[in-house]
Amino acid sequence: MAQHERWHGMNGYPMPHESPIDRAIREATERGDFDDLPGLGKPLPDSGRSYDEDWWLKDLIRRENLTDIAPATLLVRKEAEGVGETVAKFTTEARVREAVAELNERIWQVRRGLVDGPPVPIALLDADAVVTEWRRRRAA
Repeated sequence: MAQHERWHGMNGYPMPHESPIDRAIREATERGDFDDLPGLGKPLPDSGRSYDEDWWLKDLIRRENLTDIAPATLLVRKEAEGVGETVAKFTTEARVREAVAELNERIWQVRRGLVDGPPVPIALLDADAVVTEWRRRRAA
C-alpha cells in the first residue's frame, strides 16, 4: 500500500482517525467474529428498568454470595426471616427457644436504634410459633 493510500482514502480524501480499538472491532466484525453470539437479537437484560447507580455492587453481592457485608440491621432482619432454617438443626426445644430469645434481643436492639445501619422494621419472633414449626419439620 502506498504511503498516500494509507493516510488518504482511495479517492484521495483524508480518512478519519481510527483508534486501535475501533480498528480491532471493525476487523472482527468484517471477519464475522460477532455473528451467532448468545443473545443476538434479544433485548439487553434489565432494559426498560430505571437506572440504579449501585447495580454493579448489587450484582457483585449476588454473584459472589457476599451476604455478611450488609449493615447489621439488615443482617438481623435476614436472620429473623430465616429463623426456621436456623433452628432446624437444633435437637431440643430448649435450644430453639434460646435461639429465639437471643434473636429477639438483637431485634430489640435494632428497634431501639442501637445497631448500625438503616432503620429496619422487624417484628419480634413468637417463640411458640417457631417451636411449633420446628416440631412440624422434625415430624416430617
